[in-house]
Amino acid sequence: MRLVYMNPNSTEAMTDSMVSVARETAPGAEVLGWTNHLGPPSIQGLEDGAAAVEGLLALLPEARAAAADAIFIGCFDDTGLGPLQAAAHCPVIGTGQAGMSLAALHSGRFGIVTTLDVSVLVIAANVEVYGHRRACVGVFASDLPVLEVERGGQNVEDRLARAIPNAEVAGADAVVLGCAGMSRLRRRLSARTGSLLIDGVVPAAFSAQGLACR
Repeated sequence: MRLVYMNPNSTEAMTDSMVSVARETAPGAEVLGWTNHLGPPSIQGLEDGAAAVEGLLALLPEARAAAADAIFIGCFDDTGLGPLQAAAHCPVIGTGQAGMSLAALHSGRFGIVTTLDVSVLVIAANVEVYGHRRACVGVFASDLPVLEVERGGQNVEDRLARAIPNAEVAGADAVVLGCAGMSRLRRRLSARTGSLLIDGVVPAAFSAQGLACR
């Protein structure tokens, strides 16, 4: 099975960290990571998302040529999901879509912790589209820019650890990490907070194994 993770932004380090998690999750698959060099350095809000779509679509012929069994959008905003699904030769899965779906299956109530306030409206709109309005207690900003999350460090983990309980206070039994760059931090944050944390990169890989079956 060949899985392609498309990073909508142009930051190679984010592609690499996401692919590392995906390869650990699906060791029996060939996992490729492609960076959208026509996109902005990070996806923060509607304008950045719109600017990334053309570059993502331009990668589809390469995905077909590579005989990809599934494509993942490596951004929790699920940038370009609709256009890519309409044009691709194989299933296209959003990491936000996958993370929310797993959280809804696992728990009756979940919250989402994301980066900046500008991303909250985008993710909240996706919650509605995916049918999770009743299950999602809210989308909570950590006030961390995407590239700062990717750089990591103690300050990033401290601020995320402070933000996660906000979702639980609102009634969440599970918390979805609302940025693909948070995926590699999930285990440490879960151990630190004692919270059930879900990120989209892992369930996306599992979903592909079912969708790509022939």
